[in-house]
Amino acid sequence: MPLTMVDIGKENTIVKVGGREDTRKFLENLGFVAGAIVTVIASMGGNVIVNIKESRVAISREMAMKIMV
Repeated sequence: MPLTMVDIGKENTIVKVGGREDTRKFLENLGFVAGAIVTVIASMGGNVIVNIKESRVAISREMAMKIMV
């Protein structure tokens, strides 16, 4: 399921990162790779704040839809 549908505060493992090549590279640089643990901290106005690799990152809803957990 996409990252936008997970429960807030629950740890999830990334299974796949989709989208165009440049989008995937951008997300990989932020730490969104298959096997990484990601926790949704908050969801505001469609944007998602996540905790990944001990960092907090805010991503748009469109990008979060491309991250499958």
